Amino acid sequence: MLELAAVLALLIGVLLGMLGGGGSVLLVPVLLYVLKLAPKDALATSQLVMAATTLVAMLLHARAGRVVFGTGVIFGLSGMLGSYLGGRIAHHIPAKLLLAGFIVLMLASAVQMLRAKRTAEGESGSDDAAAAHTASWSMGLTIGFPTGLIAGMLGAGGGFLVVPALTLFGGLPMPQAVGTSLLVIAMQSFAGSMGYLGHATVDVKLVTVLAVSMSASSLVGSVLSQKVPALLLRRLFALLLLSVATLMLLRTFIL
Repeated sequence: MLELAAVLALLIGVLLGMLGGGGSVLLVPVLLYVLKLAPKDALATSQLVMAATTLVAMLLHARAGRVVFGTGVIFGLSGMLGSYLGGRIAHHIPAKLLLAGFIVLMLASAVQMLRAKRTAEGESGSDDAAAAHTASWSMGLTIGFPTGLIAGMLGAGGGFLVVPALTLFGGLPMPQAVGTSLLVIAMQSFAGSMGYLGHATVDVKLVTVLAVSMSASSLVGSVLSQKVPALLLRRLFALLLLSVATLMLLRTFIL
């Protein structure tokens, strides 16, 4: 089953590279239904894999000048605190309730992707001016902490929460928000997994295999993203999320 999971991780990595996020919402079902991990073990494992994978993807964006480290560190540090606490709080929440929250997160992410409208003018704009913007510590704490808390508790990267936060409250245009969000996600995913470790088991070999698979294929995805319309990608991914969320809902509460 590990071989099948590694192949699926390759496919998820391609999607991650093409979209800049969404890896954890597909990885958790693989851990649950292919590798048969317990729910909390799956959520902890997913966060560690995402921490490593998004770090690699972030380095590529950094080389292209799309990571604003000042803003990312501010949001990331407060997100780490929230994410760690979220992982600890998860110890006191029934596994089915956590999975229900994860399903809601998937549905919310799908809805956001279906509503997303990308325009060249909106994404280009005055990148240089916006890239120089640095969020205040108070703003980073106010927004980063609750974002990390939710993501850490539910074992998700939280990209669909982080990107809007960086655009609306961090003052970043979309290209920089996507690149910077990878730094934030890597930081808070690592912290969230640490919060889970007191009450969940993580297989280091499994994390390594999946992280290497996803990291390698995310490089392919980043190249393919230049050849496929982003709006089409987001809509197809949203439909995939809706399908997987429905499957999880049936498997968790009905079947």
